[in-house]
Amino acid sequence: MTEETPGFEEKPDVPSGATPDDAEPKAADSSEEETAAPAGDLDPTVGLTAQLDQVRTALGERTADLQRLQAEYQNYRRRVERDRVSVKEIAVANLLSELLPVLDDVGRAREHGELVGGFKSVAESMETVVAKLGLQQFGKEGEPFDPTIHEALMHSYAPDVTETTCVAILQPGYRIGERTIRPARVAVAEPQPGATPAAAKEEKTDDEESGGTEEV
Repeated sequence: MTEETPGFEEKPDVPSGATPDDAEPKAADSSEEETAAPAGDLDPTVGLTAQLDQVRTALGERTADLQRLQAEYQNYRRRVERDRVSVKEIAVANLLSELLPVLDDVGRAREHGELVGGFKSVAESMETVVAKLGLQQFGKEGEPFDPTIHEALMHSYAPDVTETTCVAILQPGYRIGERTIRPARVAVAEPQPGATPAAAKEEKTDDEESGGTEEV
């Protein structure tokens, strides 16, 4: 039997030519690996957070792009609808403009009492159709002269007017909505230069009568 010598411990085998200190760094390396391991466990979480931030940023950019495209599309639809309505109004206005001389003839025939029989029925049917298309007639005697809708063909002075007034409608005006197709052609009268308007004369007369009567 082999007897162990008390007081001696077994030492790891050391290669020939190496010192005992060569075995110590291994223990140090293992301790460093154990210390670095917890830090390595946090890296996946940091990476996922960064990826999540990138995804959120990209999502915000794509949402903004989508909202911008949607707004542009809505503006495009409104512009197309507005252009469509404008083109329709222009087409109707051009058509009705060609019919104005016929309507003038119908109006003159009515004034002279010649609108009778079948001609009367045809004329009234045509007037109904153009009215459905939005054609409106304007221009009346006695209304103030407005150069935006009236065209003055005759001019005179009158003592019984206080402002430039349409005293005769030579040709009625026509409009569609707010669009004037033809201004009303009128004869206008202005107040007589140096004359006192009739309304002012009446007021002056009333003042004189009230002032001339005194209570005793």
